[in-house]
Amino acid sequence: MSVELKIPVIGESVTEVTLSSWLKKDGDYVAEGEAVCEIESDKASMELPAPSAGVLKIMAEAGSELKIGAKIGELDTSAAKPATSAKEAPAAAAVAKVAPVAAAASSKVVNAPGPAARKILDEKGVSPESVSGSGKDGRITKEDALNSTTSKAAPVAMAAKASVAVVPGARAMRSEKMSRLRKTIATKLVEAKNTTAMLTTFNEVDMYELMNLRKKYKDAFTKKHGVGLGFMSLFTKAVTVALKDFPSVNAQINGDEIIYHDYADIGIAVSTPKGLVVPVVRNAESMSLAQIEKEILALATKARDGKITIEDMQGGTFSITNGGVFGSMLSTPIINIPQSAILGMHNIIERPIALNGQVVIRPMMYLALSYDHRIIDGRESVSFLKQVKELLEDPSRLLLDV
Repeated sequence: MSVELKIPVIGESVTEVTLSSWLKKDGDYVAEGEAVCEIESDKASMELPAPSAGVLKIMAEAGSELKIGAKIGELDTSAAKPATSAKEAPAAAAVAKVAPVAAAASSKVVNAPGPAARKILDEKGVSPESVSGSGKDGRITKEDALNSTTSKAAPVAMAAKASVAVVPGARAMRSEKMSRLRKTIATKLVEAKNTTAMLTTFNEVDMYELMNLRKKYKDAFTKKHGVGLGFMSLFTKAVTVALKDFPSVNAQINGDEIIYHDYADIGIAVSTPKGLVVPVVRNAESMSLAQIEKEILALATKARDGKITIEDMQGGTFSITNGGVFGSMLSTPIINIPQSAILGMHNIIERPIALNGQVVIRPMMYLALSYDHRIIDGRESVSFLKQVKELLEDPSRLLLDV
């Protein structure tokens, strides 16, 4: 008996996906629930689990673009799980006897990563020996691979390869197919530039009071809520307060109508190994700082693990992006359509400013608000950004709602 492997329904708007890679080989025996391949939609990638145990027959090539419901393989469920052969049994027994001795002699046990984890480690140039596994029996998981850093051995090996391959004056080129996510990002960005009257206004915020507040309470905050106190939750809360006073910044154009939202679903831009995604923190206006931090952490983890869903990224009313984590001093972020505005955060730099008639050194951040001028006037955009600045410079106002 055979069971078909088909591309599952991922979301209402998704009609086609890319079969990015097979995690198992043709003829491999797979257990029920074990990941057999990875598929990529417009905004996210996911692993496809085996619906039943059996021997895999691959019927679609990696890199293929397939419709929802397309058949990609079969599982022969009548095939028995391969047993250890008679020749292999004595060797396995010998290994079992030697293993405890080897484990005692070694200070570190290396556990082989799974296919998805190994692929990530290979791309990053990280040796499995340098990664501690958190999975069952110490197995290296996909998350372990994503969080890993380049090992000391890897650069040596890579340098050795480079010394052989690189020729002075060489003009090597390579090409690779754009991923579905990258193509979607490109399409959306061009659409935003071509269909909106986009303009950017700037301001700067003195982060002194906010940084002191965070420094003073971050340990107590973590101890009570089990999550760190970051700047993103404070910026999100300041934005939700300002959106109440400037509803057009939280609105969208739909044909000849303007749709205003009495709630704030804030998209938080997250950089992943495959590209930028914007998961949404829903009803952020009614959440505490701890709730916002927990939701951002959960969504960011899902995004970086490739488990983010289409539903997690749909329906935002306003977005925030933080280029400062990469060292950006100033930028003009592009609107995440159909939204009408996006706030850009940047790095914090100590600069001399005039304060109460004196020149002082303060931690300063530039803020950028890109907005659709068709729906948001200059007065509203400037006033909105100014209010965000004032709330951040006097964070007690966030608690007192004044």
